Order: sequence, then structure tokens, then C-alpha cells
Amino acid sequence: MTEPTQAASDVLLTEVRGHVLVITLNRPEAKNAFNAALSHALSAALDRLEEDPELRVGVLTGAGGSFSAGMDLKALLKGEVSGTPKRGGFGIMTAPPSKPLIAAIEGYAVAGGLELALCCDLIVATEASKLGLPEVKRGLVAVGGGLFRLPKRIPYHAVMELALTGELHSAQRFAELGLVSRVVPPGAALSCALELAERIAANAPLALAATKQILAKAAEWSEEEAWGAQRKLARAALSSKDAQEGARAFAEKRPPVWRGE
Repeated sequence: MTEPTQAASDVLLTEVRGHVLVITLNRPEAKNAFNAALSHALSAALDRLEEDPELRVGVLTGAGGSFSAGMDLKALLKGEVSGTPKRGGFGIMTAPPSKPLIAAIEGYAVAGGLELALCCDLIVATEASKLGLPEVKRGLVAVGGGLFRLPKRIPYHAVMELALTGELHSAQRFAELGLVSRVVPPGAALSCALELAERIAANAPLALAATKQILAKAAEWSEEEAWGAQRKLARAALSSKDAQEGARAFAEKRPPVWRGE
């Protein structure tokens, strides 16, 4: 396995805005395609999001007017592995963060770039954005989660057309299918994602984490299983000091002060 040859600070940027961590893929010369360095840098940024109690939401975006073109095939030919042992492909695909993550898409999110967006909980894209899985046009197969995550989120036949033709479609089309949460003018994806992130971050951290876990697992449960399974995931939040604070703040007609405990 080839180790990263670029510093994380070169290929990925982070910025804290209140309780939100903005993560920017910074390989615009390669349309933010993933090599080993970017994969390791993203994994480290997600660790930071997970571990810092002051951070409640992440926003993932790309520099240079593009979200991501997926895997860097030139790096692959050099023997680089675009993934990490901890989080899998691109440093995220097998282990996305437990905290909410929003994709802010300018330009293209194609191939692994779309699969990267599918690791996020909300997707904001622009009127000029194009999304798709063009792997079959290159004799490849989309093995970054797209072929099994998409059918859980949009209709089966829509996924089949998308994956078998390899054609790209507009963000508006994906909004009609329910995948894209907001479609905004070009240049506004990050600001819209930040507005959503701030609204989410205003809520209780433990409740957010439990809610995301339950929603992520819900498709795997029968209704009988769901009652017990969700109870286990919600227990810590429901018995927390924050739950008491939420009720107290409501009664006292003031904003709650969350402590994540």
C-alpha cells in the first residue's frame, strides 16, 4: 500500500463555524478526486468531528467549483489506495460519522463523488450541478456503496436507469426523486448547507446522534424489532441531563443550553 505523499493541510481544509465543522476537499486541479492523501485527511477530519464535543454537525464541500470526481485514477495506477483501514474508501464510506453530515455540492458529484455524497445525511446541490454513476461507460463498477445505498433512497427503476446508462442528471432531477434536499443557485451550496447545519446544531447533541442512528438502521428492522432496537439507541439521550434541560427550558420559555450529557 502506498502511503500518502502530500500533507493533509494541502489536500483538505477545515474551518470551525460555531458548532459546525466545514470540511473542504482541496484538490481542485484534479476536481477533488481522491488519492491516498485526501482519503487519510478526510478520515482524520471526521475523527475530529466525532471527538470534539463542541462540534455537532459537519459540512462537506469541494474547492474550485466541483464537489468530487471520485477516485483519482492516476493515483490508482501508481499503486495508491484511496481509503483507510478505519473508515474504508475515501476515508468515509464504510464508517461515516455518527454526527450529522451535510454535502454541499457545487459542480459535479460523479462516480465515487456521488457515492461520497451518499455517505452524508443531507445533500444540497446547485441548479448547475450534475450527479451520476458513469462507471459502466469506462468498464468499471460502482463499488463505493452507490449500487446498494441508492435503491434504499430512490425508486428501483430510477436507480437502474441511472446506473446502467451511466448518464449524468441534474440536481433538480435528484430532488424530484427525493435524494437532494435543496437545490440552490450556483455558488450558494455552502451557505445553504451552513444554514441547515446551524438549525440542526441548535438541537441536543445526544438526541441528534440517537435520531441519526435510528433512521440509518430503520430499513433493516421489522416493525416488531424496531420498538426494542430504537429504545436501546435512544436510552442515553432520553435519560440525559440535556433531556431534563430541554423540558426545563420549554417550561421557562428560554433557549436550552445543551451540554451533551
